Amino acid sequence: MSLMRDVVIALMPAVIVSVLFYGWSELLILAVSVASCVLLEWAITKWLLKKPCTVGDLSAVVTGLLLAMNLPSTTPWWVVVIGAVMAIGVAKMTFGGLGQNIFNPAITARVFLLISFPAIMTDWTVPQGFIQNVDAVSGATLLGIAGEKGALAVADVDMLNTFLLNIGGSAGEISALALLAGWVYLLVRKVIKPWITLSIFGTVAVIAAIFHLCNPEMFTGPVFNLLTGGIILGACFMATDYVTSPMSNWGGVVYGVGIGIVVMMIRYFGSYPEGMSFAILIMNCVVPLLNRWFHQRKYGRA
Repeated sequence: MSLMRDVVIALMPAVIVSVLFYGWSELLILAVSVASCVLLEWAITKWLLKKPCTVGDLSAVVTGLLLAMNLPSTTPWWVVVIGAVMAIGVAKMTFGGLGQNIFNPAITARVFLLISFPAIMTDWTVPQGFIQNVDAVSGATLLGIAGEKGALAVADVDMLNTFLLNIGGSAGEISALALLAGWVYLLVRKVIKPWITLSIFGTVAVIAAIFHLCNPEMFTGPVFNLLTGGIILGACFMATDYVTSPMSNWGGVVYGVGIGIVVMMIRYFGSYPEGMSFAILIMNCVVPLLNRWFHQRKYGRA
């Protein structure tokens, strides 16, 4: 429970920023997502699995928060509920609950919703927030613009502003600074190790640098790719999930490198401008092999 509580605390900076700038609509999504995940887990453990209630470990709350952070702020409440059913009912409880699921529940739900409701999941309307007086607008994200028109179309984007605040996209994309602050908190609390996250960041930066040097008019550079889309949210909070990531340090590095390669290939050559969710799910499938190939050294043994 203490680990999950720390994850909830680490997500709070990004959650607060998203609510401030997306307003009541984002607050509704967060409330519906968390409540749906908690109620579903309670109902399934009580009535289907007939096991003691597990909602007290806060894992359902974490799943609900991460699911909400992966959705546009204009997502209808009923789509959020469907996502919760997919995350808790299918991706988690079908395998027996916390510690036994193969795929990250929040990522599984996001990919399912993206395929099932593509128009809703790519509606980047900016609603009225609490501290920003903007008219509701709709348009492509920076990644979408770059994927459609090439790197030159986003060449004038201020990366410092993007690091601090990037309105457009899902709630988990709004502030790289807020997400990194939460990641540092998890490191300080020793909830996670840095190797998976750093290997993802390093792989993305290296691949982006190589392609950008070869063709700067078509391919975006390292800083742009690190600060846009779901790279930071995925690398800091979902790829590092204990259950669906490798147990050893070297296995985690290979896992992170694989995620970085897949996400960049999807961004540069795939149909979707963002590939983080697909990359994490694909590498989730490889985790059993990585656990077999890279054994964590046991105390007292060579």
